[in-house]
This record gives sequence, structure tokens and C-alpha cells, in this order.
Amino acid sequence: MYEKILVPVDLSHVRTLDKALQTAAELAKLYDSELVYLGITASSPGSVAHTPEEFGEKLRAFAEERAREDGVAARAEFKVVPDPARDLDRTLLAAIEKSGADLVVMASHRPGFPEHFFASHAGNVAAHAKTSVMVVR
Repeated sequence: MYEKILVPVDLSHVRTLDKALQTAAELAKLYDSELVYLGITASSPGSVAHTPEEFGEKLRAFAEERAREDGVAARAEFKVVPDPARDLDRTLLAAIEKSGADLVVMASHRPGFPEHFFASHAGNVAAHAKTSVMVVR
């Protein structure tokens, strides 16, 4: 049913992603899908890594560890943008389209008062992506 599942990953908040990561892994096993973890980083030093290359290494290590834990083949891709906070939604949507993924599994938080004024990243991606998006809370 699904050939390629894309999972956006924020390495600075990986503890909050567990349910979405488990969901994506189970779906990848069920459908024998390719599983791709997507990270977005800045070209400048950040809280996760000092360089984009270091970020890529950490994301690859994360994908390898999750693949072992979940018993599914996985790989990592990352994009470098000047300002991830400002460019996140646009970068995610472009990466999703370019990847050819037929499902995106994305973590989100429980909606609250701020969502009446600002859409969540997952909500924005779900509203604008041309592929199916599963938002996991």
C-alpha cells in the first residue's frame, strides 16, 4: 500500500517523537516500505550540531539505531536552510514532494490556544502536502 514513508525528525526533541516513530516503523514493517527520516538544520551552529555535516552524522546514527530497535530498514536525509524556524514548513513540503513519499508520518502536540492563531507544522503540512499525512499525537 505504501512504498515510501517519510518521517520528519527534530533531533532536539526526539523524546517527544516516540509514538510517531513507532507508528512509522510498524507501518513500514506492515507494508514492507522504505522508511526515511528527514531532518532540517541550519547552516550555522545549533543546539544539536555545530555544522551541517555533524548534523547529518547524528541523523544517520539516529536512523541506524532506530532501524536496529524497530527491526526495519531505514535511512536518513537532511536539508540545510538558513533559518529552520522560518523555513520549516516550506522546506518540509518541498522535501516531501521531491522525495516521492506516498505517506508522511509526523508527530504533533495536542492543540491548544496558540493554534487558534498559528497553525502547527504538522497541521500546515497536512493541509498543503500532495501526499497522505498521518499526524500522530
